[in-house]
Amino acid sequence: MKVWGHIVDCLNGSGTCALVTVAGADGSTPREAGARMIVDRHARFYGTIGGGTLEFEAIRRAAKAADTGNPSFFVHSVSLGPDLGQCCGGRAQLAIEVLTTEMLEMAKALAELEASGGSIATRALVEEDRVLEREVQDTIPSRNFSLTPKNTTEKQYLVEKFGLSLRPLYLFGAGHVGKALVLSLAPLPFQVTWIDNRADQFPGPVPANVRKVCVADPASILETAPDGAFVLAMTHSHALDEDIMARALLRQSFAYCGVIGSKTKRSRFHKRLKSRGLSETLISSMVCPVGTTAIKSKQPAAIAAGIAVDLLQRDEANHQQVAAGEGLAQIVPLGQ
Repeated sequence: MKVWGHIVDCLNGSGTCALVTVAGADGSTPREAGARMIVDRHARFYGTIGGGTLEFEAIRRAAKAADTGNPSFFVHSVSLGPDLGQCCGGRAQLAIEVLTTEMLEMAKALAELEASGGSIATRALVEEDRVLEREVQDTIPSRNFSLTPKNTTEKQYLVEKFGLSLRPLYLFGAGHVGKALVLSLAPLPFQVTWIDNRADQFPGPVPANVRKVCVADPASILETAPDGAFVLAMTHSHALDEDIMARALLRQSFAYCGVIGSKTKRSRFHKRLKSRGLSETLISSMVCPVGTTAIKSKQPAAIAAGIAVDLLQRDEANHQQVAAGEGLAQIVPLGQ
């Protein structure tokens, strides 16, 4: 969701709106920390923090705050069971910021940056229960929202990430499963580079997150692929799949290297890659078969669905590992 674009529209339309962010989540909650929605003074909203009573009450509270026309910022803690009568049992903290037309120029500038694609990060001082002018940061944090604890000796800062965080996925092969997979990945957080050496195999229109590349030596594309990318080979040629895996594993910088196939194919690839000089450690990181084993159907769409689920799980696990490595604590502790 283009957060700042919607904020600009709301400010132009009614002069004020509220940005609602899930600042913290514990237990069973409808959405994760960082989920957002924009609410105007008439309770019209964009985005979602999960639906249900939690969202209904958040919209009511945000619209009421926006209707005052006064810039403000506060964090509201909600226990879904005792406070809302929901059976989930989790707790959420909602940050509600009221923006007014005095922030319109800033909102326009951020909307323009957000529209250019990728992620942007901002940092702002929180003072007297309002967020002051946001400054764009060079470093993109792993979390969407972090707020330093409020105390009497140090200033309180709000750091936020906006825009899409898409995992680069290098997908080799435009066969039946490849075609089905790009459709499965269309609404998911992946930026797909789709490679094949047969131009006529690509369909005409593709999802917005897909870039088609036709090149005589598909594996050569990996030379410029970014660190942390996912690499998935499912070409018409086992020899080509092997070459792609060899180059991908030797880079030692990709977060995932997978090749479609059976356990027998993995065993044969293991021997061939070892004869190429790859170590056991490198070969062991190759994923084959790919996807979830719970789905037995061999229909292309079913195979693609299983692969999409597995890729999404791996992407989330990788992001959590990176966040843990950064030593980022939950900034707004639940219960305070």
